[in-house]
Amino acid sequence: MIMLKSISNIAGKYIAVWVLIATIFSLFLPEVGSKLVSTSWVSYILGVIMFGMGLTVRTSDFKELLIRPKLVIIGIISQFAIMPLIAFILVKAFNLPLALAIGVVLVGTCPGGTSSNVITYLSKGDVALSVAITSCTTLLAPFMTPFLTHLIIGQSIDVDVLGMFLGIVKVVIIPILAGILFHKFVPKVTEFLQDILPFISTAGIVAIVIAVVSKSAGAIIANLGVIVIVVICHNLFGYLLGFFVGKAVTKEISKVKTLSIEVGMQNSGLASALAVAHFSAYPLAAVPGALFSVWHNISGGILASIYARMK
Repeated sequence: MIMLKSISNIAGKYIAVWVLIATIFSLFLPEVGSKLVSTSWVSYILGVIMFGMGLTVRTSDFKELLIRPKLVIIGIISQFAIMPLIAFILVKAFNLPLALAIGVVLVGTCPGGTSSNVITYLSKGDVALSVAITSCTTLLAPFMTPFLTHLIIGQSIDVDVLGMFLGIVKVVIIPILAGILFHKFVPKVTEFLQDILPFISTAGIVAIVIAVVSKSAGAIIANLGVIVIVVICHNLFGYLLGFFVGKAVTKEISKVKTLSIEVGMQNSGLASALAVAHFSAYPLAAVPGALFSVWHNISGGILASIYARMK
């Protein structure tokens, strides 16, 4: 059991490395990658990851909403305002083709990523605030993500708002609620599962990346430069604007760091899953989410090392 936990911790600690390896592997051996993981599995894999998130959620995580509603609400508004706005600007600035535009917008309109909680901890930020914002934006995602996606790209393509709503409920909300109930009624099994959650989450993200990148390897290589630039800009400007919002509303540096990280890090796995499920006519739409998964884990680690030294 101790060895299993150690392996799981190593998997979680070096998630950026595993995801990067998976991306390179899928780009150069797409036929093998496609056989290993089908894109039809992406939603189910994300559901497993979200179930794992549910196992870690406590009702106490939401007490921050009651204790410090101002900062939690500011975090939620910033998440659903800043990242979609940056996505819109990047789509226009780089004149992205429709498939890539869909993918970038989906990354922008998705809720915060669960890895933001880990990065906040490593940054010596306010973990309780981070968890509260991530949980709230995730629960609001079925409403906000379809609405914002339609608002930004609805003029260019028909966005199935109801379908996206139901899809997010199915792959995010139901698994999370199942995880919460599982934790309540089967605590001993939950305790064991929590020890291997880093491995499960890492394996899930790696599998999603392999599925998405393998399917569009040729198109990714042809557009790699612009995709990478856009993904990096999206993430870094999210950190930067989130930091400025934090500085504007609080003097506590731990909370400023938290708001910066919460805004900049997205549930990019959900973005890829939504692209696969609802924009299948545009396979390249799933790619920005997959590459965002690679990059934000790398940038998050670098940012944490900088923020940890910030007094």
